[in-house]
Amino acid sequence: MLNLSKIQAITLDLDDTLWPVWPTIARAEVVLQDWLKVHAPQTAKLCSDAEVKQRIRVEVNQRHADKAHDLSFLRRESIRESLLRAGDAPHLAEAAFDVFFAERQNVMLYDGVQEALERLAAHFPLVGLSNGNADVFRTDAGPYFKASVSARLFGVAKPDVRIFHAAAAQLNLPTEAVLHLGDDPTTDVLGAMNAGMQTAWINTQGHDWPHDAVQPLTVRHLAELCDHLLT
Repeated sequence: MLNLSKIQAITLDLDDTLWPVWPTIARAEVVLQDWLKVHAPQTAKLCSDAEVKQRIRVEVNQRHADKAHDLSFLRRESIRESLLRAGDAPHLAEAAFDVFFAERQNVMLYDGVQEALERLAAHFPLVGLSNGNADVFRTDAGPYFKASVSARLFGVAKPDVRIFHAAAAQLNLPTEAVLHLGDDPTTDVLGAMNAGMQTAWINTQGHDWPHDAVQPLTVRHLAELCDHLLT
């Protein structure tokens, strides 16, 4: 299902492809809440109510719909709004976000991913391609990557074909020479297809294929894909 003769490089999604994202976010939320208890106790009290906290996030996201590609901005502004509503100093948003963001990089790779990346990197240049705000070079996956393209910095998010083209440009390759790997059937798989890349679906959760387009090569784990590429 892949034309191996054309593949000269690989782009990879990060969250939920190389590591589970929600346990990471949950740990970062705890670290942030602990920091707020010391530095902005009224905000910590406000944010201890999950419904209030979620409502603030939704309101901020709606207010800044033009920044949907920039999760760091939205997170920082949600913290700032929480500080304002609680009566704490809003300038603390920057330091609070830095605490959250540092822990957000403390990801735990899926079993076997590090070995799979090592195998792939020995044969292909690897580029991270993410809508999230993880910095792959601050994770254990970092040493295997040549470059990274993020929606936050680029200005648009997957499945917009422009971000896939930007990743190919990082490699000085046409899109048809790049294989994209990711867990999301829409933002990753269809996006890459529409951009002219080959693609494979890293379906870690065993979901059904949701689209009318022909289902691409589908594997449960990055290591399984290595067996298709590196035989």
